[in-house]
Amino acid sequence: MKILLISPTQSGIGGIAQHVKNLENFLEKNDNTVEIISSENTFTIPIKGLKNPSFMISSFLKTKFKKNFDIAHAHNIPSALAMKNSSGKKILTIHGIFSEQIDQLHGKITGNISKKYEKDALSWADMITVISKESYDYYTSLGHKVIQIPNAIDISSLSFDEDRKYEKQVIFAGRLSREKGIKTLIEICKILPDDIHLIIIGNGPEVENVKKLESSQNNVHYLGSKNHQQTISLIKGSDVLIQPSFSEGISTTILESMACKTAIIASNVGGNLELIQDQESGILVEPTNHEMFCEKIIKLTSDKLFRNKLSDLSYENVKKYDWKNIGKQYLELYNSLL
Repeated sequence: MKILLISPTQSGIGGIAQHVKNLENFLEKNDNTVEIISSENTFTIPIKGLKNPSFMISSFLKTKFKKNFDIAHAHNIPSALAMKNSSGKKILTIHGIFSEQIDQLHGKITGNISKKYEKDALSWADMITVISKESYDYYTSLGHKVIQIPNAIDISSLSFDEDRKYEKQVIFAGRLSREKGIKTLIEICKILPDDIHLIIIGNGPEVENVKKLESSQNNVHYLGSKNHQQTISLIKGSDVLIQPSFSEGISTTILESMACKTAIIASNVGGNLELIQDQESGILVEPTNHEMFCEKIIKLTSDKLFRNKLSDLSYENVKKYDWKNIGKQYLELYNSLL
């Protein structure tokens, strides 16, 4: 098959970028021809609020020169216009609930505008897929035919050395933005005991607030953006990964932490409820409850037996999210449309 993947991003540690890159690798290993249109090879305006709209227009124009594809597979709503303009059967994968994400990032007015565009975008696809049950329930309630295919990781590729810098090491890895719970993260840091060190990896609009926090606390360490290998090594070297997001699909970072046997404390939202059984394979906390997050961090960094119990079960659970299994579901979907 000749497949066009369209995505706002294909590099970095973000979930969509990792998903698209790994999907490309899986498809090519299975003798398919793959091309990608993304912000890395298409013009965008690198300003908050303008990057996605500029990508929509430039990727739409670029598809005029991309013909004779069997499948055009778009990832998230900003890619839908280019998908509409492409040849071949059209698949739209939604990573989360798009209009809710826009509400959190840009406010209600922009969110309401995005709902109208989202409605149009969904009508252009021959098939809609989502990565979490929460998204499946939401979009089917709107009357759409939807298939759930979860996020995935290549477990065999995560065999990097661990990077432990502190005796008690906790890590946050992700976009530094409101919807990822950065306000909660900052409040956690303010009451975290001095002997527990928190490493923060990532970039985004809240980066200056994170830098201010680091300058005032000796046990908070902002390392900026790291490549995938460096990020995995730091996750492997940590006792706990925390994720206080206000919304999540099937988080790639959580899947990778499960595969690294690093214990997880995450917010009780979205796809986290599918990945983590509270007190069995991880710990779930209300996203605004920074005191409970801190309490659970102290518990896990002090209790190795409990920490290992959680991480051992999560490692067993993550195996069904390997690309060897999830990639086959995409190939079956492609073939069913042709």
